[in-house]
Amino acid sequence: MEAIFWIVLVVLFAVIEMVTVSLTSIWFAGGALVALLCAALGLDLVWQIIIFVAVSVVLLCFTRPWAMKYLKPRLVKTNYEVAVEQNVCLTEAVDNIKGTGTAVFKGLEWTARAYEEGKTFEAGTIVKVKEIRGVTMYVVESDIMPQKEEVQ
Repeated sequence: MEAIFWIVLVVLFAVIEMVTVSLTSIWFAGGALVALLCAALGLDLVWQIIIFVAVSVVLLCFTRPWAMKYLKPRLVKTNYEVAVEQNVCLTEAVDNIKGTGTAVFKGLEWTARAYEEGKTFEAGTIVKVKEIRGVTMYVVESDIMPQKEEVQ
């Protein structure tokens, strides 16, 4: 009867892990599996519970940090983090006093404002994103030099 209890726990913890995919219950499934082996060897229920708790805690404390580091997918930067220090093209003139300005970054249109008060930029200008506050890009002059037209 004890073996059935541990089998149910192993399956339950494994299913919870599969559903959540957050490395939270797999450690308890491991503890329940070891307790199931102890039940098969005929150990008393008290020892099975002690071993279940001990193995679960050991797995949680010693293998979870490693698993989180190597098994969890790397976080992808959001538009916000990727855009800073990148060059963008203004689709509307930036004028903080008039409250105008838009820029396109990776196909998405953003509200754009000059980082330095009083500074304006014309539409079509390439500027660099200095920072983002909320959903607004604050831009400065870009390092990219405008190309000069060739004289024929």
